[in-house]
Amino acid sequence: MSENPYQQLEFLTGISYAGEEYVGIVVNQDNQIITFYDVQSIPSNEARKDFLEYGELWWWESNRQIPIDVFLHHEMKTFLPAIKTFAMKDVEILFGPVTSLQKLIRKRIKRRTVQLVRKTD
Repeated sequence: MSENPYQQLEFLTGISYAGEEYVGIVVNQDNQIITFYDVQSIPSNEARKDFLEYGELWWWESNRQIPIDVFLHHEMKTFLPAIKTFAMKDVEILFGPVTSLQKLIRKRIKRRTVQLVRKTD
């Protein structure tokens, strides 16, 4: 990947899909699809600046496991046109974090087995 000015921001993710490279924030990834806010799809520089500020707020003030649009629900509504969805089988993650509700759910459901042993005297 060529040097990208956004790459130094730790909350941004770079992906490659169908020969194109995209940079943005992953909303959610599972086995089939990845949903992604594409920075380049945000029309104005002022809106991009706001988007990057929200990304930084999400990165430093959340646990980073919940999607940005859950953490900053109302603020992210303006950026809905910048959401892209890709088939995971054709996506290559180039750099950055990936949020996955599927992994979060899997981590929370831990089953423990308790074995009761009868004591005989």
